[in-house]
Amino acid sequence: MLEGLTALASEPAAWVALATLVAMEVVLGVDNLIFISVLSNKLPAETRVKARRIGIGLALGMRLALLASIAWIVQLTAPIFEAFGRAFSWRDLILIAGGLFLVWKATKEIHHTIDPKPNADLFDTAAVSIGFTAAIGQIILLDLVFSIDSIITAVGMTDNIAIMVIAVVVAVAVMMFAATPLADFIERNPTVVMLALSFLMLIGTTLIAEGFGAHVPKGYVYAAMAFSALVEALNILARRRQQARKAVRES
Repeated sequence: MLEGLTALASEPAAWVALATLVAMEVVLGVDNLIFISVLSNKLPAETRVKARRIGIGLALGMRLALLASIAWIVQLTAPIFEAFGRAFSWRDLILIAGGLFLVWKATKEIHHTIDPKPNADLFDTAAVSIGFTAAIGQIILLDLVFSIDSIITAVGMTDNIAIMVIAVVVAVAVMMFAATPLADFIERNPTVVMLALSFLMLIGTTLIAEGFGAHVPKGYVYAAMAFSALVEALNILARRRQQARKAVRES
């Protein structure tokens, strides 16, 4: 760790690696943050901030714990069995399980949002909100999936532990800062909820594909998400302008 800090202070290449990894970790943290924001908004107002802080704190703790066991992390990518003509590792299984959970969770929430007459069915759409313990449990599950993906990405980009630790801490600090504003924005704009759930479904599908060995370039995924967010922002702006004009006419 001390040697890594020394290299960071004396080598320009180390600073480039740090900047690149920080940017990558922040982008990867967006997936985690969207899930935490959507899930925490289903809790009573007085416990939402607490849930976000716990969820993001756990994300940091998991990432640092995984960094402390790099040898074990590397072993997660080693094949453990073969099926469907390809070898699967623990990382593949974790990504597939996490992806399936995200797809199921997003489908459940979308079903509840669009169903005009909620009823007790496979998705239990009658349950409008969830308990605090259940929310934290789901956050922990997805924190683990995203943390493993994040740290394996970091290990693949540099072998400097100090750079990895700094990048992870900075990325989680950004998540902590952005969590409440993002969740409040989603809460104030109902149509954004559907967009966020669609993002979660896309992320889940991507995780499943990655688990089965189909590499999906992250740039395409995040570019699609950014474009969709831009279109939604224009829609929100247009609705506000229409409401302002209507208020002027009625006054």
